[in-house]
Order: sequence, then C-alpha cells, then structure tokens
Amino acid sequence: MPDSATLIMLLEGTCATLYMTLVSTLFGYVLGLPMGIVLAVTDREGIKPNKFVYKLLDFFSNIIRSIPFLILLILVIPLTKAIVGKSYGSSATVVPLVIAAAPFIARMVEASLKEVDKGVVEAAQSMGAGMFTIIYKVLLAEARTSLLVGVTIAVGTILGYSAMAGAVGGGGLGDIAVRYGYHRYQSDIMIITIVILVVLVQILQGIGMLLSKRLDRRVNK
Repeated sequence: MPDSATLIMLLEGTCATLYMTLVSTLFGYVLGLPMGIVLAVTDREGIKPNKFVYKLLDFFSNIIRSIPFLILLILVIPLTKAIVGKSYGSSATVVPLVIAAAPFIARMVEASLKEVDKGVVEAAQSMGAGMFTIIYKVLLAEARTSLLVGVTIAVGTILGYSAMAGAVGGGGLGDIAVRYGYHRYQSDIMIITIVILVVLVQILQGIGMLLSKRLDRRVNK
C-alpha cells in the first residue's frame, strides 16, 4: 500500500495530467475547429471550393501529424520557452500538445462535416442562405453528435500524448511512471499510474459518449 507522500504525489500527478489534457483539448479546438471547417468548406465538393487553400491546409496537417509526438515536443522547445518561459513541466507540455492536437482535431472536424447530408446543404443554398449561415446552422448543427464523439476521441488521444511527455520531464502521471516506475524500478508505482491513466480515459470517454447519445436522442425526437 503506497504511503501518504506517494498518494499525494499520485494525486498531484493526476491533477497535472487532467490539466494538460483538458487545456490542450480546449486550445486544440480553438485552432483545429476553424481549420477543420475551412478544410470541409474548401474541398472540391465543399460549399466554396478553393484548391489552393485546401492543399495548403492539407499539407500542413499531414506534416504535423507525421511527426512522432516525442520528436515534436523536442522540436518546439524554443517556441515553448518563448511562450511559457521554460521547456519542462505541465504548462510547458501544453504547447506541443496543442500543436500536435490541432491538425488531428481538424481532420476529425472535416470528416464530421463531410458526413452531413448534401441534400440539407443544397436546400439551405436554394433558400438563399449565406456561407456562414450554412456553416453554423446546417453543417455544425447537423454534425454536432459526430463532433462530440470526436471530442471524446481527441481527449483520449491527448491524454495519451501527455503521458508520453513524461519521458522528457513533461510532468503528470507519465513523469511519475518514468521517474519512479522506470528509473527507480518501483513497479508498483508504474502499475498504479497505468491503472489511473486507464481509468481516466474510460471516465472521460464514458462522459463524452453519454453526452453524444443524449444529444443524438434529443435531435431525433
């Protein structure tokens, strides 16, 4: 049974992991949601096709998503220092997490918006609805259940990334697992951190799926 100091450390690590995950998800959507909307709108089958804009965002998204997170974390250290003032700790880890999450989120948003029935979009266009009206009142409204499922997936993925950041002093449960479970050979600490991470993912994804089901039920009434 872990002593009180270890329990406090694990509690602080859990709070740090949740902080990194939720803040990174929030800012990831601040960047990724508009990017995903633009990708869906400017696609050749979108409501305002623009090959140049689509190819530019598509290229940028693919490049960022192709870089393994640990390498990306190291690459953006100068940017992290410029924004946060240091390259280690929970707040510093948020920067690379947001950079990694935004293109991933953008792709999920793009996919969700492309699932919207084209007949609904064409009906809105025939009634004279403008582009922004179609985006807000048709695309986003019709895709909201799928978008919420995407948030659930994003949270789980970002939480996994935050744990990986522990390998380079990123803070949170990943840092505890590396420092105590790996370097000090305390397998009990390693197992506990893994269990906590699994539980966190299950809770966060469970909440997301429950909300999406309730929203879907409300839409279908």
